[in-house]
This record gives sequence, C-alpha cells and structure tokens, in this order.
Amino acid sequence: MIQAYKEYWKNITVMDARAKRGQYWWPQVVNYFVLFLYSWLTNLPRYYDFATESIKEMNIRVIVFLVLSFLIWLANFTVRARRLHDTNKSNWWILLYIIPIIGPIIMFVLLILPSSAFSRWTHNQSELY
Repeated sequence: MIQAYKEYWKNITVMDARAKRGQYWWPQVVNYFVLFLYSWLTNLPRYYDFATESIKEMNIRVIVFLVLSFLIWLANFTVRARRLHDTNKSNWWILLYIIPIIGPIIMFVLLILPSSAFSRWTHNQSELY
C-alpha cells in the first residue's frame, strides 16, 4: 500500500505505462482519507461550501485545499490512464466521464477489470525508475 502511494506521486506526469489495480485503488482510498482529515482538522466547511463549490472566505486553509485538490486531480488523471493501459485500453477512454451518469459507471467498471496479459504498454509504473 505504501509503495503504491509513493509510486502514485512519483509518476504524477507519467501516462505511457501500466498500473495494476492495487496501484490505482490504494492511492484513491488514501487521498479520500487525507482530504477528509484535512477538511475536518481545519474546519474547512466554515470557509468553503462543498455543495456549491464556492469559497466563503479566502485564506491559507482554502488555498492549501485547492492546491492539494488540483495535485490529486492531476495524479488521478494520469493513474487512470495507466490503469486503462493495464486493461489494454487507450487513455482516451477517460473521455467517458463526459457522459452524465452512465460515463462514470462505465469508467468504474473499466478500472476494476483485471490486468490484461497482453498489452501495448509493456512497462508497469514500478519499473520506470
């Protein structure tokens, strides 16, 4: 789990590799926990409205949250591409998120599929460095 999380951040800009299920799902769980914990410890709902995604009061807590959210979004985007490569799909399948309701469901199914034995992408993210 710790190794998968380290690789998640180390490969934040890598899209031309593969990521196994654990290398995708463990960082997702940890990131949700980190964002929840940060929001709770800093009383973030007092400054940021999560329902409307609007800022009530700009301060350092909100700025840190926004920067952290952006970095997690970028890392999630690239790890999804690597996860799709592991199932022998192109990273263009990420565009399914554009389709309301059904798109995220299809993407969820694609991301839980087992690894493909044969893939156009030969290197796992662990083998890059």
